Amino acid sequence: MKEIIAIIRPRKMAETKAVLEKLGYPSMTAIPVLGRGKQKGIVEEVGLDLKRRTLESTKNAVMKYIPKRQIHFVARDGDVDDIVQALIKANQTGQHGDGKIFVCPIDDIARIRTKERGQDAL
Repeated sequence: MKEIIAIIRPRKMAETKAVLEKLGYPSMTAIPVLGRGKQKGIVEEVGLDLKRRTLESTKNAVMKYIPKRQIHFVARDGDVDDIVQALIKANQTGQHGDGKIFVCPIDDIARIRTKERGQDAL
């Protein structure tokens, strides 16, 4: 089993949820987060309605952090490659800030209500 953690653009949540549901993974945890990558933030990313003059004076400006969504869920090992490819397809714009996907090993899972363990708990 693997935990998949994806940091994506907030406006890509609906498409991401749809693609994961189609793959049989409708359950996830989604958290609004703030962060930035190597580009140190992009002013246009936040979609603020700024006057033209302000935008021109901030062309090379950066923000401390950009709003993103972090989603995570656990998947079966055999599904991971398809899930990662689907997440890339749903979230790739070709621009800075498309996000990252992390795949981490999971040793065990326990469902509290039924006491199921391992893949049965998924």
